Amino acid sequence: MENSELFWNASIDQLKKGYSEDAHCYTCLLCGEKIEKGIIYPQNDVLYEAEKYMQMHIKETHQSVFAYLIGLNKKMTGLTEHQSNLLRLFYAGKTDAEVQQELEIGSASTIRHHRFALKEKERQAKTFLVMMELLKEKDMNAPTFVPVHKTATMVDDRYNITNKEQDEVLNKLFPEGTNGPLLRFPKKEKQKLIILREITNRFEMESTYTEKEINAILMPIHDDYAMIRRYLIEYGFLDRKADGSAYWIKK
Repeated sequence: MENSELFWNASIDQLKKGYSEDAHCYTCLLCGEKIEKGIIYPQNDVLYEAEKYMQMHIKETHQSVFAYLIGLNKKMTGLTEHQSNLLRLFYAGKTDAEVQQELEIGSASTIRHHRFALKEKERQAKTFLVMMELLKEKDMNAPTFVPVHKTATMVDDRYNITNKEQDEVLNKLFPEGTNGPLLRFPKKEKQKLIILREITNRFEMESTYTEKEINAILMPIHDDYAMIRRYLIEYGFLDRKADGSAYWIKK
């Protein structure tokens, strides 16, 4: 299961912790890092068991689960930029007066109003979540949708892709299998997303690549490998340094 699927299928309790657990390992829901159970991990002359080491990974790599989630695309969180700024300050323990001074808006009572509005949003979200959970138990005709990758730069109807649609596109455009060459690069946005998503599987999650190494991976896929490299960055699958000296899978 891809990390995006692990993330979206996780329970609220798992998401709050930032990791899931199975019989063999702990998996970071934010980046896919796996910490094997039964191993003692040394760090700074201290030995840590696996779960504690995973908690340290989240703190050192992502700062916190809250910091990671608040940094997601607003289409993922449903928050406006103003709401995100308020939540960051509330999470930092700021008083209403301090928030008002930092954001330079209204008065302390204005901030209290925003707190109330956010609590209302929380109540609505809980109600909607329960309804959707109940719907899963009854709606036998609902298609399975491909999870949106968490680093998507823009989430819109292009991401309305079912697993069936994805399989059909991959079979059509990778006639020799998904490890083979691309028949053609599609013009339709949904098909582009499906193809780009599949191509990212040819990269190692934890590796950093030079542009030459990126090109070497993309060349066997399509003659216009530079176009594919550009789209991988544009659609939020790859990231790179400003000078193009290093590329990596965006987490």
